[in-house]
Amino acid sequence: MERLAKKRYYDYTMLIVVLLLVIIGLILLYSTSAYNGQVKFRDSFYYLKKQGFATALGIVGMFVMAGIDYHKWVPFANLGYITALLLSVAVMFVGDEYNGSKRWLSLGPVSFQPSEFAKVAVILFLACVVTKNAKKMDKVSTLIKVMIPVLPIVGLVGASNLSTAIIILGIAAVLIFVASPKYAQFLWMAAVGVGFMVVFLALESYRLERLAIWRNPEKYEKGYQTLQGLYAIGSGGLFGRGLGESVQKLGFLPEAQNDMIFSIICEELGLVGAGLIVLLFLILIWRFFVIATKAKDLLGALIASGAMAHIMIQVILNIAVVTNSIPNTGITLPFISYGGTSVLFLLLEMGLVLSVSNLVK
Repeated sequence: MERLAKKRYYDYTMLIVVLLLVIIGLILLYSTSAYNGQVKFRDSFYYLKKQGFATALGIVGMFVMAGIDYHKWVPFANLGYITALLLSVAVMFVGDEYNGSKRWLSLGPVSFQPSEFAKVAVILFLACVVTKNAKKMDKVSTLIKVMIPVLPIVGLVGASNLSTAIIILGIAAVLIFVASPKYAQFLWMAAVGVGFMVVFLALESYRLERLAIWRNPEKYEKGYQTLQGLYAIGSGGLFGRGLGESVQKLGFLPEAQNDMIFSIICEELGLVGAGLIVLLFLILIWRFFVIATKAKDLLGALIASGAMAHIMIQVILNIAVVTNSIPNTGITLPFISYGGTSVLFLLLEMGLVLSVSNLVK
């Protein structure tokens, strides 16, 4: 009778927040992209339809992933990591360039960003590696052993997408931090991270140019997008102009539906509306923390911690870029910015975390 009384339990708070973010994201995406869709493709629903299709696939995939024991993915962790490496190499040689960045691969009519797959692959791969070396994580040699496999993919991804490389490094640091009993060794890891960023900034002149644009956007032609985003934020005030009433999206803010969508949110919904969306992200991050602390083993805790690091770092980077708190790095706002690959793999990642929260009660 006790077995019959037991039932499977998922973190429904997390699930509801994810679905809310997805629904709000589609509404805001349509509001932001309708004008561009009409002008470029004679279809105001162009971006919504593409995002909606990817979202539908992602939601189905999320529930499928949630129903599969996360331990069953362990044998595929190495394969996923190697695939991410190969796809990143392919981008360098046969990738498609868009707005000056080579980040996409095309398979017939379908194009996708391998870096989005790489985030999920790295979370699972590192969670497995750290779990295997859990008893030796107090040794510097073990930390080096765990970090070395991450560096090639960070380098390959960072060659065309520095912001994603930073996210992957951040995920690795959080996973090692969770499993490590000693914290002093993270000082040299931070030094390595800073050194990595300095090298990557110095390798390409356009990255140094971004620093100059960040400091004085009004002096550079490429600072136009940043300035228009700030105008949008400033004009929104406390409660905004109203949903659909943005002025900056009418051709003034380039590609408003992508990285800069948060500025349109501020313009249309104001500080209050933008604050509520940030609150949803904070609740989601909190649920990741709860799931990690209640996980039945270290592997599950690391998967949830990796997802927490991913969302937390990406949201912070996006909002910091939009508000010009840091140089422009070209990073999307999870679940809300336009990007089919992004929302698809984000939802698959959420399914993996839901699987970790799948406890018997």
